[in-house]
Order: sequence, then C-alpha cells, then structure tokens
Amino acid sequence: MTYQELLAGYESQKKTIASLQEQLASLYKLIHGFKSERFLQEIDLEQLSLFAEATTIVEEPNQETITYTRDKKKHQGRNALPEHLPVREVIIEPEEDTTGLIKIGEEVTETLEYTPASLVKKKTIRPKYANKDGDGILIAQLPSRPIDKSIAEACLLAHILVSKYVDHLPFYRQIQMFKRDFGWEPAGSTMSDWMAGCCRLLEPLYNVLKQKILTSGYIQTDESPIKVLDSDKKGSTHQGYQWVYHDPIQKLVLFNYRKGRGQHGPKELLASYSGYLQCDGYTVYDKIGTAPNITLAGCLVHARRKFHDALDNDKTRAQKALAIFREIYKEEQQIKELANDDVKKIKTLRLEHIQPLLQKIRDWITEEQYNVLPKSAIGKAMTYFVNQYHKFENIFLDGNIQLDNNLIENSIRPMAIGRKNYLFCGSHKAAQNAAILYSFFGSCKMKNINPREWLADTLEKLPDHSIQKLEELLPGYQEKITT
Repeated sequence: MTYQELLAGYESQKKTIASLQEQLASLYKLIHGFKSERFLQEIDLEQLSLFAEATTIVEEPNQETITYTRDKKKHQGRNALPEHLPVREVIIEPEEDTTGLIKIGEEVTETLEYTPASLVKKKTIRPKYANKDGDGILIAQLPSRPIDKSIAEACLLAHILVSKYVDHLPFYRQIQMFKRDFGWEPAGSTMSDWMAGCCRLLEPLYNVLKQKILTSGYIQTDESPIKVLDSDKKGSTHQGYQWVYHDPIQKLVLFNYRKGRGQHGPKELLASYSGYLQCDGYTVYDKIGTAPNITLAGCLVHARRKFHDALDNDKTRAQKALAIFREIYKEEQQIKELANDDVKKIKTLRLEHIQPLLQKIRDWITEEQYNVLPKSAIGKAMTYFVNQYHKFENIFLDGNIQLDNNLIENSIRPMAIGRKNYLFCGSHKAAQNAAILYSFFGSCKMKNINPREWLADTLEKLPDHSIQKLEELLPGYQEKITT
C-alpha cells in the first residue's frame, strides 16, 4: 500500500471518528436532557457594575475575597385576587362587649378557599297529560343531547375531554378521581365511546375549520409523531403522524392524522391551497412547494437550532452565527413595537434591518464552509442554512409572515406532553379523533378562550344547529362579530 493510500485511509477514518463522536454526543444529550437553547454571553468584568455599587477585592497569596454592596429591591407585593371570583364574607367581632362603642372602620383580609368540582344528578321531569277526547297522551319532547340516550350532559363531556387533551389526564386517572371524590366509577370503554360520539358530532365543524384555514393566504405547518395501536400487528404500535397547520392571521389550528410521514397527506390536504407555506427543511415540503400556487417560507428557528447543536463541535463558529441570530430577533422585537401591526411597515423595516443580517450569515458561511468537515455538526448547520436561504428570503415578501414556526410548535407542545401520559392512541380512528379535539383546543388557546366553556356550549348547540351556519360555532367567531 502506497503512502498516498495510507494517508487517504487515515483522513477517511479521521472523518468517520469525528462523525461518530458527534453522534455519541447527540445520544448523550437525549439520555441526559438537552441544554437550554438560550445563547448566553460570557460575563465580563464591566457587567459587575450592574449589581454592585462598590466592589472591594482583597488578594492573598492563593486566595481573593470579593465583596460588594447593592440596593435592596422593594418587594412588589402579592398579586391582587381576580375581581370575578365569588366572595364569602366572614365577620369576626371582638370577644369584648362592644355595646355603646362607635365603629371607626374595619380591617379586611382576603384569602382563597377551594371548593371541589361536583357531580350533579340532573332529573328531567316531563308531566304526562291525557287528551280530553281520550285520544293519545300529551308530553313535552326531551331536549337534544350531544350523545343520544347517554347519561352524560355536554358539561360533563367537555370536562372529560379537556381533562385528557388539555390537562393530560388519561381516562383511567379520571375514573380513579371520580371514584375517589364521588363514588362513581364509569367504565373506560364508556368514556372512550363518549369521546368517539363527541367527535362524530364535531366532525362537520372540523371540516369547516379546515376550509377556513385553507382560505388563508398564509399557513405554518409541521408534523409530530404519535404511537398508534395497530390491529394488524399484535402487541406492537404503529408510528403515525399528526400534521399540524396553523393560520397565524385568523389564529386557527388544524391537526390532521396520517399513518405516515410521506407527502401524500399534506399534498392531498393542500391540493386547493394558494399562498405562503412556512415550514422547516423536510424534503416533503420541498415537493409540495413545486406547486405553482404555493410559495415556501423558511423557519429561522430551525436554522438557529442547528448552530446551537454545533456548540460542542465548533464553539467559536457556532457562537458567531448565534450572535447574529440574537441580533436578528432583537431587531424583530423592535420592529414589532414600532410597526404596531402595520404589515407594510413591518415588511419595510425588515428589509432594512433584518435582511442584511441574514445576508451576513450567508456571506460568512461562503467564506468558512470549506474550512469545516461537511459531516460535522457545524458543517451540517452551514449546509442547512445555505440550502434553506431561498425560503428565508421569502419571509420578506409579506409583513404577515413570521420569522419562524414557533407559534405552531407551541400548538404541538400539549400533544407532546400528553404522549408521555397516555403513550399511544388505541386505533387510527382514535388518532384522528384526537386530531379533531387538538384542533379545537389549539384554536381556543390561540384565541385565549376557555376550552371547557367553548366545548360545553358547542356540544349543547350542535345537535340542533343549522349545518349552513356551522362557522358560527368556531372558537372566537362571536368575538369577531362583536368587534
């Protein structure tokens, strides 16, 4: 073997070892937890003046003692209790005789009590009357209920579903709580049937929500895995995906379950869509973006995250990129404050202040990318940024477009927490039912609406509501009309 061949083999093994070391570091993070993505600057000596009025340093041969003084901050005090809470007054008179004394005032102390939720047995009584002519009986008609012949009223169904999909309590835990607090133990299969019945009722409204989002000219999208029991594979689970579509302008969210992560699902759903689609660098989105009616916009958070992950690999270069990203988001915050929701002004200011910073990262990568290993973490971060740059430029086409997909990641987060509690869905149908509920609860969260109150009211109205006017039941519709 020649010297050149030995040298080539050595370089190849060196690259392989470096790549394996990075994979090991990533695996270590998965096992022991990720560091915060917050990029902290190194503290320099000048920063001491932020908290120290006077600093004294006493040096000894091998030790130094640092003392400082600072202003004592005044405590802001306890937060005021909400005014809408019901009040129970308790008056405590002095033990001494107050006859003939003049009341000069009173001391009021506010504390909080907790009253547990209660189950109420509702009896609907319908008197029966015999007709005068003896022909037939007169009796009032039962009001419609969300699930026909079920004992569960809309408010109970709303409580159960919100407890599971917002508060992350699996059915079996709720059953334990019902038994402990009220001596009532519903079957798990009954609660599952109630959920399925509610979703059948909500499905037409879910389709209206879907169409509402697709009429928007700007959608953010992402996907998240979910385990599903597969009837064809005994004892094993199937890896399904919840595809999430968020309309930041109307503040609506749509979850759509698919069995796989391929392009079929999103391509089918977005077939009639026309507008901006903001996404990460997953290749499926690139294929969807070839449609002439769709313009892809990139996500700066995904690009920034790759440089953050490269800190252990190449701290100097990673910190340089992260410093520019920090400057970008600082500018964005100032732009949002100055523009006051004026999208034309946002677009103009971004072109002036943010676009040059992105170009600065691109130019820096052009100079540095051949000085790093392509398969290293910093190399992959640079390659990702360059490959996504044309999507980043599309952010500047419209002031409505966000710099990143953080809003949609916030929508997915409750599902990720829920996964840890109930682990998997019982079937593909159950996964799509979960998608229906996550869609409405996510939309309620975006609009700052109480999901339990919205769902109870909607389940109450749906059985008798006109199918032509279903849009009226979407979260926030009434608020939109009144404003």
